[in-house]
Amino acid sequence: MFLTISTTGTPERPATDLGFLLHKHPDRAQTFSTAHGTAHVLYPEASAERCTAALLLEIDPVALVRRGKGKGRGGAPDAALAQYVNDRPYAASSLLAVALSTVFKSALRGVCAALPERAAQPLPLRIEIPAVPARGGAELVGKLFGPLGWTSVEARPVALDERFPQWGESRYVQLVLDGELRLADALRQLYVLLPVLDDAKHYWVAPDEVDKLLRAGEGWLAEHPEQKLINSRYLARRWSLTRQAMERLELVRLAEADDIGVEAIDNAVEEIPADLDADLTADADATDSAPSAAVTKEPSLADQRREAILTALHATGAGTVLDLGCGQGQLVKALLKDARFTRIVGVDVSVRALAIAARRIGLDRMGERQAARVTLIQGALTYTDKRLKGYDAAVLSEVVEHVDLPRLPALEYAVFGAARPRTVIVTTPNVEYNVRWETLPAGHARHGDHRFEWTRGEFRDWAGAVARRHGYDVMYVPIGPDDPEVGPPTQMAVFSSHQESGHQDSGHQESRREESRHQEGKAA
Repeated sequence: MFLTISTTGTPERPATDLGFLLHKHPDRAQTFSTAHGTAHVLYPEASAERCTAALLLEIDPVALVRRGKGKGRGGAPDAALAQYVNDRPYAASSLLAVALSTVFKSALRGVCAALPERAAQPLPLRIEIPAVPARGGAELVGKLFGPLGWTSVEARPVALDERFPQWGESRYVQLVLDGELRLADALRQLYVLLPVLDDAKHYWVAPDEVDKLLRAGEGWLAEHPEQKLINSRYLARRWSLTRQAMERLELVRLAEADDIGVEAIDNAVEEIPADLDADLTADADATDSAPSAAVTKEPSLADQRREAILTALHATGAGTVLDLGCGQGQLVKALLKDARFTRIVGVDVSVRALAIAARRIGLDRMGERQAARVTLIQGALTYTDKRLKGYDAAVLSEVVEHVDLPRLPALEYAVFGAARPRTVIVTTPNVEYNVRWETLPAGHARHGDHRFEWTRGEFRDWAGAVARRHGYDVMYVPIGPDDPEVGPPTQMAVFSSHQESGHQDSGHQESRREESRHQEGKAA
């Protein structure tokens, strides 16, 4: 198993700086022990103009079999090959990826005390690997490496036997990458993508592999067009780990879109004192208080919103409910108090919010029967999720306005197209009512994380289109004082599935009546 890394230089910036970056001296060969054999690092050429570092990995087939029994798929990836005679000693795979991370550990992290500025800068690189197993062929190689900044990605298929061209090509390619990249970035890409191309690993894939993947994929994996395939193959198609990786990458994507840290999204709740009682009742939104500063015993807008949601759920006869974007668990807690709801699932992208929700409902102190009614899970609502199928109702309470508009179609499909509960309840602020909030500056959204806030017309346009696309009827309910000029502070849409309701014709008529009233209102 063989790999070379080459670069070019000038007298001012000699190519032999590669030795500093790799932490391996060009003037001597070095040997390192690995779990399955021996790794050698040597320099076939080392001058100011051009320098090449080579990694030669000798695999011990006996050690591979002994260590690989019952661990992953690498010991014998093809049933037709015997345990001791296979391609593992020769084809670049997870064995080479692990050797890279072991031998070039500091380079992989981009650390170089001698030349820190060189480690942070792109270098002219040429990486060659003579035999890479590519399940997906040269086309997949291009899809994986093409978006990563390489000027040239060459994957030449290797013939099964050059003496017999009629036998065709093997599943191996000779890989050559050319371009200007940071050395650390290039090594991280190889660390992840070599096992992905092979679609096999020589060791058991444990949960900590998600952390390894995200560390190596920092800066490129979150936006990679083949992200789903990379996650699935790297994590040996373990669905639970793949989902965890996808959800954490979604946090990274959202953070990069807003130019903030991931912690700012995952920890999008106020700091909670360590001794906070789980029976919290404070509302999370500052704007859910009454618009005037006067003290009032009237229910807060948050209380009115939850009451309206519970009333709508009771009307549908729902017994199993999804709280999508459950935040700190206020609605989950209200649902638990009602025995008519036999199964409640709270979903949120923020791990910290879920931890607070668990404390709010006293999950760790619940009896077995009560605890069996509720589940809190991490999930990004812009991805389809098999865990969300089969429920009577789903609630998106003050959620859609936190999603980027270009991502709304993904959320729409995940909820209405894939999960398809019988009833979907959506609440969102009515931006027209904002003028009634005395403490809210003109033109400001009610919450700093709101990507948008809709007028009544915009909300009904969106809800009506969603209902038509996915076979739902929709009705609209005001929440809070219904101002004759600007409407209510919160608007709610209740979607009912045609298939479940059995009233498709009357539903269409009601939708048309709602649409007609909406158009008349806009005309007025």
